[in-house]
Amino acid sequence: MPKKKTPFSKDTKFAELLTADRRLLQLLSRFGIGLGFGDRNVAQVCQMNQVNTDLFLMICEIYSDSSFTPGQTELGQIDMSDLLSYLKASHQYYLNERFPHIEEHLQRIIEACGKKYGPMLSHFYDEYKQEVMRHIQYYEEEVVFPYIEALLHGQRTNSYKIDEFEHNHTNIQDVLDDMMNILLKYLPGDILPKERIEISYDIMELSDDLNRHSLIEERILIPCVESLENALP
Repeated sequence: MPKKKTPFSKDTKFAELLTADRRLLQLLSRFGIGLGFGDRNVAQVCQMNQVNTDLFLMICEIYSDSSFTPGQTELGQIDMSDLLSYLKASHQYYLNERFPHIEEHLQRIIEACGKKYGPMLSHFYDEYKQEVMRHIQYYEEEVVFPYIEALLHGQRTNSYKIDEFEHNHTNIQDVLDDMMNILLKYLPGDILPKERIEISYDIMELSDDLNRHSLIEERILIPCVESLENALP
């Protein structure tokens, strides 16, 4: 049976969009969209919440289909300020919600592991979190976003260009794999098995979310910033 395509359209009922792909639910808080939208369509809900409809649908497409790449015409409709607001809200979601949630549950497992596995599991998690934070909190928030905001104000700098951004996207999959191996393969079976399954699922969901976040930056942010760079004298 062919895979049912998610209905990405301004006229689609907003509830139908979310039920077609449950991963889109996690985007709502980042756009400041609350529940209780009734039978309104995507355009109406976005307008009510002062959200750029084209950007919202574009990000939904990438979350639902990792092979989706927007064209130049679509990218030309994106307001860079709206995109930056979304990316910053995503950073706050990871740092203030997802990581604390995982840490709360993971700490109980670490304590139950004892000295043989606890320090090792803690080490791999800390390494994973620090690598994510290094990129999004220090590099993007302190280098990339201020550079883009300067471009939006017509200020060019020769100290940085957006093509450097891709080289700073680090691969943390190896650290994640080591952590998952400890949780699923090497800890004794009687150490909080239900909680280990739940936290493993949470970590894998976070990893998938971060991968989609990177795709948004690569396929929307970078080409849009390159257009800004080319437009300045």
